[in-house]
Formats: sequence, C-alpha cells, structure tokens
Amino acid sequence: MSILLDANTRVIVQGITGREGTFHAEQMKEVGTNLVGGTSPGKGGTTHVGVPVFNTVAEAVNATGANASGIFVPPPFAPDAIMEAAANGIELIVCITEGIPIQDMIRVKDFLRGYPRARLLGPNCPGLITPGAAKIGIIPQRVASPGSVGLVSRSGTLTYEVGTALTAAGMGQSTIVGIGGDPILGLTFKDVIELFEKDPQTTHLVVIGEIGGSDEERAAERLAKGSRLKTVAFISGRTAPEGKRMGHAGAIISGNRGTAKSKEEAFKAAGVAVAETTDDIVGLLRSA
Repeated sequence: MSILLDANTRVIVQGITGREGTFHAEQMKEVGTNLVGGTSPGKGGTTHVGVPVFNTVAEAVNATGANASGIFVPPPFAPDAIMEAAANGIELIVCITEGIPIQDMIRVKDFLRGYPRARLLGPNCPGLITPGAAKIGIIPQRVASPGSVGLVSRSGTLTYEVGTALTAAGMGQSTIVGIGGDPILGLTFKDVIELFEKDPQTTHLVVIGEIGGSDEERAAERLAKGSRLKTVAFISGRTAPEGKRMGHAGAIISGNRGTAKSKEEAFKAAGVAVAETTDDIVGLLRSA
C-alpha cells in the first residue's frame, strides 16, 4: 500500500506544455504514473507527451475523471491553478512552483477551507513518489525503491539524499513525501504522519525537518501520544544564525523559536531517535 498516490490515481499536469511541465510529465509517465491529461489555456484539443491537453481543469476532469494534479506554472498563476483544481474536484493537488508570495498563499488557504476533500502538497516542494507505482513532481525515481519506510521532508535535496541512502541500504520506501519549505503550506508533517500511521505497509518513518516555524514540534507532539511507527528524525540548520533566512523562505529562526535545538528536544521528549547527521539515519532506523 501507500499514502496519497498509487498506480490507480488519475493524474493531470497543469502547465503541461511548458518546459518544466513537459519534462516532468515525461518522467512521471516513465515510472508508471497514470497520467491522463494536462492543461494549457489556448491549447485545448491538442496532444502533448502522448496525452490530451485541455484548456481548463474542469474540461480535463470531465473527460478523464482525474483526481490528482501536478502544478508546473509560474508563481503569478500558481495560486489560481491551485484554486481551480480544488474547485473542480481534484483531491490531491501537488504544487511544485516556488516563489509564490505569502499573501497569495493566505488567500489560497482561505479558499481551500471551502473544499475539505482537496489536499494540497506544497507549494515549493518536490512532490511525492510511491516507488514502483507513481509519482507527481520532481523526485527522481532512482533514489527510491519499494518497501516499508515512510519518508517525509521539508527539504528537497535531503529528500533525495536520504532516499538514496535508504535504497542503498536495502530499506525501501512506501511513499516519499516532500511537503516543501515555504512559511505557508498545505499538508504538514503531522498530516502526513497521520496518513502513514493508517498505512499497514509502513512500519518505519523518517522525518526530515529544518529550522524555522513549529511544524516539527507539532509532529513530535503527535508522535508523543503514541505511534506504531519506528521513527527517526533529523533537523538541518544547527549552525544557522538568528534572523537570517537559510535556503527556504520558512527556514528562519527568531529567539528560541524554530531552532534546531528546540525541534530536536521535542522529538527526543517524544521518544523519537534523533540523528546527528544524515549518515546516522540508516543505522538508527535499523536499531529502532
């Protein structure tokens, strides 16, 4: 099994005829994703990368029964793309676009309250992959292999690094989820952990956090209430200076809030093993 995405998920790509949309749609098809179409205003009625192109999400859903979407459109248009997907019944919306203004995401989050069935992953995220079945986004297939380890991360690069290490160690993954590093996101660590808890295939969990915000602390609070998953956490950004943004827009600390230390302490208090470096994750997971 898996969470959020499997071989039966009917996927469209919004912005499929653009450079990024084209490249990653082809990659998604190569790993077996059930890509049923895409959207590109003004190009409806054509075919691209072997699937039909529609002018709107409404047309795509009506024609294909799509229930998931990957968004590869520029920042000025991405908020409307997210809302269009939700309004037309898409249940899993994966927004890869980075650089969306915070005010625009506030508007999107408010809009999504009216569509509780829609789950947003991102923005500014690498997406997700269920190894051997499907992916939406930009996570390379080569880093993943089928198995029972769930992986959720704020960092795209560390997602690839840890996925590669797990695969090399023979520890396959049920689903790899990159939630993104912006200040305002869709699915949180806690949300994804809840989904992994309900997936009988997932027996182990790796949580890759970073400085900034309090999402990791909330995840630790959830795990402290009791979890069947053998979990290892890693927090990047130990040496980041206060008040300076590091990498992601959400990776900034202020005073004692959002520090690597505070997050590590929260996980330790929850009984979760905390890795000193990414090299320690596999060993800790084995000993868990």
